[in-house]
Amino acid sequence: MIYEFEGYIPVVDPSSFIHPQAAVTGNVIIGKNVYIGPGAAIRGDWGQIIIEDGCNVQENCTVHMFPGTTVYLRKNAHIGHGAIIHGAEIGENCLIGMNAVVMDEVKLGNECIVGALCFIPAEMEIPARKVVVGNPAKIVKDVSDEMIRWKTEGTKIYQQLPADCYNSLKACEPLREVPADRKIQDKGYKTWKESK
Repeated sequence: MIYEFEGYIPVVDPSSFIHPQAAVTGNVIIGKNVYIGPGAAIRGDWGQIIIEDGCNVQENCTVHMFPGTTVYLRKNAHIGHGAIIHGAEIGENCLIGMNAVVMDEVKLGNECIVGALCFIPAEMEIPARKVVVGNPAKIVKDVSDEMIRWKTEGTKIYQQLPADCYNSLKACEPLREVPADRKIQDKGYKTWKESK
């Protein structure tokens, strides 16, 4: 659902897909080919949220801020299931792992990878192309060309997802038994292990 708040109506490029069970509120600007998953809460009620082209914000994520703050998800940022971005700036082509928390005034450089369940405390600045893990967060190594290539390929699938949703997602009644010909689609994506 899209909600106006105090006169601010979200701006969403027509190529992007907001799941009907997501909530996008107020001063939010969403660029091209962005996917917002079900259960995501994008709350631009106290400040502004800018989600640039090619980003995805997956299921049950929260993006919010202290009053008067702008949150940036730079181009091709990939926000994993259940992550919280609160008043931070996420650099281009970053990967935020599942259930990670990125706090106020964090500046995450381009092409960083943040591990699942990581907690990045307020005001931490992380240079480009770093792997960040732990609670509290610490930089453990550089992001290799191979790692960023794998991340970029994974994000491309989410950049295609808005069009796929417009073409095929629809409410339906469940089947009562499994069809004999049911199988998994092969999208050609490789796991991290397979890509090595």
